Amino acid sequence: MVALSFKVFAAALYFTAVSALFTPQRRSTAFFNPADGGGSMLDNAGSGGGEPLNVIISGLSSPAVLTDSGILNFAKAIGFSTECLGIHIGDPQSANLGDGHGSVNQTTELRQDFSDPNLGTCLESAIGGNHFRIYRQNGPTANSGALFLAVSKEENAAQSHTIVPDGYDIGRNLLVASAVGATSFNGVNYMTVAQNVTGLLPIGSAGINHGIAIDGVVTLLTVTIV
Repeated sequence: MVALSFKVFAAALYFTAVSALFTPQRRSTAFFNPADGGGSMLDNAGSGGGEPLNVIISGLSSPAVLTDSGILNFAKAIGFSTECLGIHIGDPQSANLGDGHGSVNQTTELRQDFSDPNLGTCLESAIGGNHFRIYRQNGPTANSGALFLAVSKEENAAQSHTIVPDGYDIGRNLLVASAVGATSFNGVNYMTVAQNVTGLLPIGSAGINHGIAIDGVVTLLTVTIV
């Protein structure tokens, strides 16, 4: 009986340890400033300028939100989805988040879905709308798990999807407005709070892609599954 109890205890301990390896763990910090590790809050747009990383999904969010599948589900809860028929036109952009990984290509790019998460992004591709790129801060020197988003509102296909005037600030504000408060998708309920952070991005148009001026505000979103 003692031997059997020990085996049961050992098995329980093993499965607990294995579960911990595969279960996302809550981080201890919201994010690290990329500049502190030699990175930048501007991505590399490949044209001599950068797009501002103007929204951060905090590392203090529910761990499941920060996974690839988790951020996609949250994105669908706030009106975004994967690109039209999975087709991406144009080269991916990269960013250095100062986490020891150097410059890394975007994890994915999501577009406004106009209330149709299956085909709505095809409409966005045609008529324009909001979209964002995702970069994950998870390197060996700054592993916050936070997601840095480059959000912007773009023109229609006829205008080659260039950014609308003031499109970086507009895109950020539209995304934040759709995210704050209670949202849900696919049976997952979220509560999101926002905090504006200054001092991470410059003010003005210097170094910004397309020469579009920005107000220098980054919005930090903490997303909790409830």
